[in-house]
Amino acid sequence: MKTISITALLILATLLVFAQSPASYVNPFIGTNEMGHTYPGATVPFGMVQLSPETDTIQYSVGQGYVKDVYRYCAGYQYSDKTIVGFSHTHFSGTGHSDLGDFLVMPTTGRVQLNPGTAAHPESGYRSRFSHDSEVAKTGYYSVTLSDYNIKAELTATSRVGFHRYTFPESIQANIILDMVAGIYNYDGKVVWSSIRVENDTLITGYRQTQGWARERSMYFAMVFSKPIRNYGCRDEAKLAYSDFYRKFNTTKDFPEMSGRKLKTYFSFDTKNGEQILVKFALSPVSTEGALKNLQAEIPGWNFDQVRQQAENEWNKELSRITIEASDEKKINFYTAMYHAFLSPTLFMDVDGMYRGLDHNNHKAEGFENYTTFSLWDTYRALHPLFTLVQQKRTSDMINSMLAHQQQSVHHILPVWSHYANDNWCMIGYHAVSVIADAYMKGIPGFDPQKALDACLASATYAPNDGIGDYMKYGYVPADKSSNAASKTLEYAYDDYCISQMAAKMGKADIEAAYAKRAQAYNYTWDAGTGFMRALRSDGTFQSPFDPLSTERQGFIEGNAWNYSLYVPQDPMKLIALHGGNKKFIAHVDSLFNVKLDEKHFAESEDITAAGLIGNYVHGNEPSHHVPYLYVFAGAPWKTQERIHQIVNTMYRNATDGLCGNDDCGQMSAWYIFSSIGFYPVCPGSNEYVIGAPSVEKATINLENGKQFTVKATNLNEKNIYIQRIILNGNTLNGYILKHEEIMNGGTLEFVMGAKPKK
Repeated sequence: MKTISITALLILATLLVFAQSPASYVNPFIGTNEMGHTYPGATVPFGMVQLSPETDTIQYSVGQGYVKDVYRYCAGYQYSDKTIVGFSHTHFSGTGHSDLGDFLVMPTTGRVQLNPGTAAHPESGYRSRFSHDSEVAKTGYYSVTLSDYNIKAELTATSRVGFHRYTFPESIQANIILDMVAGIYNYDGKVVWSSIRVENDTLITGYRQTQGWARERSMYFAMVFSKPIRNYGCRDEAKLAYSDFYRKFNTTKDFPEMSGRKLKTYFSFDTKNGEQILVKFALSPVSTEGALKNLQAEIPGWNFDQVRQQAENEWNKELSRITIEASDEKKINFYTAMYHAFLSPTLFMDVDGMYRGLDHNNHKAEGFENYTTFSLWDTYRALHPLFTLVQQKRTSDMINSMLAHQQQSVHHILPVWSHYANDNWCMIGYHAVSVIADAYMKGIPGFDPQKALDACLASATYAPNDGIGDYMKYGYVPADKSSNAASKTLEYAYDDYCISQMAAKMGKADIEAAYAKRAQAYNYTWDAGTGFMRALRSDGTFQSPFDPLSTERQGFIEGNAWNYSLYVPQDPMKLIALHGGNKKFIAHVDSLFNVKLDEKHFAESEDITAAGLIGNYVHGNEPSHHVPYLYVFAGAPWKTQERIHQIVNTMYRNATDGLCGNDDCGQMSAWYIFSSIGFYPVCPGSNEYVIGAPSVEKATINLENGKQFTVKATNLNEKNIYIQRIILNGNTLNGYILKHEEIMNGGTLEFVMGAKPKK
């Protein structure tokens, strides 16, 4: 009897373990404090709607001056804040600049107030105090109690529709505010125009056009209440020179057409204690008609809990593409990283395939789903390579989206930073090339290779863009003709390598040769006298004065010469040779981690903080992400293993400030995913991964071809961090390179771990 009881308990325990879904480990609050720039709100994988709270209304600029504190609010939310302004429907995750925050909704009771108030005096506006004790954030769900109104707010979402559920107290004046002016990185005049139509007593439609990071961006909506509106009204805080004959009406109250540059609206109800008012809020990049179609297709009914469960199911499906065995703490960090990695790029089309193109005409996506939010300078490094493993169909859709962008571009080039039918031109390089070439080299189908190669060539030869004309003329970007010249030269050279690889596979020998030569451009920036990459002037002299630690006026962007002198991912062996061989190269990389970097060297950089530093190694920013893996090429893989172990365990934590820098649309998270499993794409486009050091006992990659690739770490613990032996499908793997096709074929990769380095 006793034995049976124990057995039963063991079975129960096993069932409970299996009952823990990947989504249950996700903590959306990770990165919501300080500079992670993530948001805690409700969304589905790659969804067009990101329904999340805003905790303050810091302006991007006042007068002509940039307000530095706005940088903390790239995602609209800071965990340390004490008030909530409202809930808006679009957000970037982890970016170092921002926009969006469209269509802010806020439930209130009592006298209607149409200004947000201040954090110090929330009662002066419609915002409310809140406590984290009442706050819940899960995959596809967010809730909080708005203390000043005793209203419980709950949010969930589908791909194109935000779903609100507000539980009100008894009130003869219950309000739902719709602020058409509010936004992230806002400034006076950002809203070019907004318009609202009250179609009937439950249906509201409208749009707004903004000018911000996206120079010309329009979004449309359809808003439906579960209860008829009692009355409504608006205020336009902008003074128009010409009001037409609308002046014969009182357009501020119960008038069904509302429009203006600074439009704020309210909708009022009577509520009983505990009464719930639900709001469905659909978005469209095309039209209010498109928004209505999206709403009807995705949430035809009013079952909030059903939609919430559907969102969680979608997350479990996507998060299960990689499953791991590890401690609960590691599972939280890992699955949250997966969650953040699958937030963007974002869907940008209606259910009927219509979307707003770069030419600001409406197009229909034929044979693919259209995406936006391509932060390519960040994400080409690890996020898109991750997608080539676990999101192959979406990868082809994303490439087709880029090709459509190129066709619609008046410049006829691929996106630099794709942003809601705009290119905001943020950062350097033509890294869409890397994404396309990497996918092509890995055999991902679903796009036209010739069209893709032509688009890559067009981007690589568009002379007006960011020093490319001079790059083609001189073989490098001259420092006296372009800022950040050294970084551009190095990154253009890598992109050119990707083109040469793609051309070689396609049998285009002339293109291969030309771009293989361009891929050697890094040699121009190498200064043997100092042992660093440097910005070169058009007369062939290096820019001076030179400080390898400084991030200012040295020809580099978001990094210094010490970091960028290790950026030749396409030719690490030549890089080692330039440094004088393995021994000197290892010493140089060691110095990167060991040198003390004074804060003065990065004081002017928003994207580099002390939290993301190990010596002079900047993990909180992207240019150095491949660096720990370079030891492998110099014959010191144990040093890679030490550094990966250090970074994984110190730079990623289960805390609101648990990210050491901007997540940058999932790049930081993708680095963690790869590095936790045990390998990393140092050079996307090469079809090779460099083996680092696993930090989970077991990881299973569930491939779209139906096969599984399992990674095991035998004897792994906090002391056993060094790889003693690597076994691939029963055979010892000589070396530290894993090929893409070896993963796609399925099988088992085993790391035998030990406490001492294997030298």
